[in-house]
Amino acid sequence: MQSLLDALQAASGALALVALVVALVALALVLARGKRRSPEGLTPWLADDPILDSLLASLMQRLDGVADESMAQGARIRVMEAASRHAVQRVGLVRYNPFEDTGGNQSFAMALLDADANGVVLTSLHSRQATRVYLRTIIAGRCDTALSAEEAEALRQAGVSAPG
Repeated sequence: MQSLLDALQAASGALALVALVVALVALALVLARGKRRSPEGLTPWLADDPILDSLLASLMQRLDGVADESMAQGARIRVMEAASRHAVQRVGLVRYNPFEDTGGNQSFAMALLDADANGVVLTSLHSRQATRVYLRTIIAGRCDTALSAEEAEALRQAGVSAPG
């Protein structure tokens, strides 16, 4: 996403550079011709020079292309930003040992949430006999069933202040 924003900024810089070049070329021509002609305005000078007309038309065409591409990139960025709100952006992980007869923190509670605090809490309870996996749905940072202390901590780590 950041690379698209950087590309958009680069295109904006190119647009400004093209505008600066057009202005400098026009200014240079005005100053160069000012010694030979009376300053009646810029338009009559530009209309009399087919090379300058061609150059300005070419630059304006390129400027229009840069503007069109900038608008297209802006539209693509807006679509990507809207879609990225639903991607996993916040993660919380708590490892623990719920049973005395097992060694190590093999069990865990993991919260996976999007930008709007929607997602799941995945819990795995590991014992010597079996491993059980539970999944709880989280909507706007809330769960419709009671959460264990470890699941609530995983939500807190994922940025949900008061899980419920």
